[in-house]
Amino acid sequence: MTMVELFDTTACELGEGPMWHPLRNELIWFDIVGKTLFAKGQGDARRYAFRNHVSAAGWVDKAQILVASDRALLLFNLDSGEQREICPLEADNPATRSNDGRADPQGGFWIGTMGLKAESQAGAIYRFYKGELRKLFGTVTIPNAIAFTPDHRHATFTDTARGQVMRVALHPETGWPLGAPEVYIDFSGTGINPDGAVFDAEGCFWNAQWGASRLARYDDDGNLLQVLDLPTAHVTCPAFGGGHLYATSAQEGLGPDALAAQPSAGMTFRIAMPQGIGQDEHRVILES
Repeated sequence: MTMVELFDTTACELGEGPMWHPLRNELIWFDIVGKTLFAKGQGDARRYAFRNHVSAAGWVDKAQILVASDRALLLFNLDSGEQREICPLEADNPATRSNDGRADPQGGFWIGTMGLKAESQAGAIYRFYKGELRKLFGTVTIPNAIAFTPDHRHATFTDTARGQVMRVALHPETGWPLGAPEVYIDFSGTGINPDGAVFDAEGCFWNAQWGASRLARYDDDGNLLQVLDLPTAHVTCPAFGGGHLYATSAQEGLGPDALAAQPSAGMTFRIAMPQGIGQDEHRVILES
């Protein structure tokens, strides 16, 4: 039996955006509602408070990461706490915030936005690449499942409200999408709500499923291969690193009775994985 253990007992209202920093051997993750970034290796977690909602990150070098806030992409120094704006992100729209995001194999960074109250089709998915921020897909309600295949040929994303995980081909050198996205896994009508996701080194897709208390693994054709049960309903996003699979979770949407029955809601979990199954997180390239 696969053992699920608690990695960090901080209860996040909306834990999201886990990213293993390969040069620091630390997990980076966020509480979006709490406007907090966490970093943890072997010791206790460090906390960094922000004035705005923050949700996802990609690593730039050993000290610096690119952080998506609700108004901008920020270059943040984990050693000094210093930050500077790289470019605005829907800065003229106070009704939205960032959500799911991940660095791609070509050095870009994909990030989704959504309404503060999950208003229908209020968000979009963007890509930042060597100094340019470009909108890729619009009319998104809850962007999630931004992930990249290990052969660098495809990206996935979903609008959780629609329940379809989409797959789009990528230019092998620049990483910009080629053609229109196609349905990879269709959860519509099943009651499964696809949340954050990551691909492993074997090309299989690991998906956190909001409300289902689980991570699920799918093959290239979208067939279900494996389910990992977790002890709380709202599992939000997985990440590989250091021989483990990590998963964030949320207390958001759980009433008093559910929280009493799920004492680990909002905490961050860890599952030991076979050697070499995880992909390393890709580095963000800021400029040409």
